[in-house]
Amino acid sequence: MSSRPDPSIRVEAPARLHLGFLDLNGGLGRRFGSLGLTIDAFATRLRAEPAEEFSAEGPGAERALAYARAYASARGLRGGVRIRLTETIPDHAGLGSGTQMALAVGTALEHLCVADTAGVAADCRGIAATLGRGQRSGIGIGAFEEGGFICDCGRGDRTAVPPVVMRLPFPADWRVLLLLDQRGQGLHGEREAHAFAQLPQFPAATAGHLCRLLLMQLVPGLLEERFQDVAGAIGEIQRAVGAHFAPAQGGCFASPAVAAALDWATAQGFVGNGQSSWGPTGFILAADLEQARALEVGLKERFGDGSPLGYRIAAGRNRGARVDCEPDQIKTTVQSVTR
Repeated sequence: MSSRPDPSIRVEAPARLHLGFLDLNGGLGRRFGSLGLTIDAFATRLRAEPAEEFSAEGPGAERALAYARAYASARGLRGGVRIRLTETIPDHAGLGSGTQMALAVGTALEHLCVADTAGVAADCRGIAATLGRGQRSGIGIGAFEEGGFICDCGRGDRTAVPPVVMRLPFPADWRVLLLLDQRGQGLHGEREAHAFAQLPQFPAATAGHLCRLLLMQLVPGLLEERFQDVAGAIGEIQRAVGAHFAPAQGGCFASPAVAAALDWATAQGFVGNGQSSWGPTGFILAADLEQARALEVGLKERFGDGSPLGYRIAAGRNRGARVDCEPDQIKTTVQSVTR
């Protein structure tokens, strides 16, 4: 007689670009406010199953194991979990690796273990707050939940995780050329917190202008698929925020190689470009795949074989994380955890 197989959970959590902050001034009682885009170029993929102890293997195993132990302890979950990772988003590259790993691990544990607690399943925001993610930006949580273009409205004095106020589909034909500098990492952890603490006051007038760009140019541009309007707004937001962060990262953009490539792209008319989060990853918007490929060829010809940059073409991903559960009696979609 065959025995019932143990349940297992597969989670695929997508990468995201952080396209800039809206209001670093905070004069209205809320600070930050983030723009982001979920992309299909990178993802964290794992499989989890019940076990007597906690263990993890594959790329990013140490980080996944730490999240699993911390989450189980905070939630009072019994037993252990075996995690196998097959792919992870590059660490500290501005692509949201930490938040997506945390949400993937927390979601897997909720599916596998929450029944043992006789409690209520935590949603993505609860998972993020438990594991210390989403302290300044909510776009990683929005990317995990639904994908697409995301805007959150920042932190207030009662905010645990910045709430997502807008989610829009990203046009299917548009592409993003990623510029990947393998030589360094963006600021993170204590260095990131210190950098925020040392930044000068952000002008209220600039914050107001960025919000106007979002509402009156970027959003209608997405709704009406006006590429140049969207590209122009994102490029202007990027340069305003980059100038503010320049004292902390040594310039408008963290990587000199990325900065040189973006300057060249701007001169060619590709104004929708910038740096994701603290970098060093840069990005350039293209109207379609053919344009993105031509842009990549042009950059390689301009900067030659000695450039430290790698390139990858991405599309927007208009869906969130994928969660596959076996056997099918377990919850089968990410929405069942995030309601």
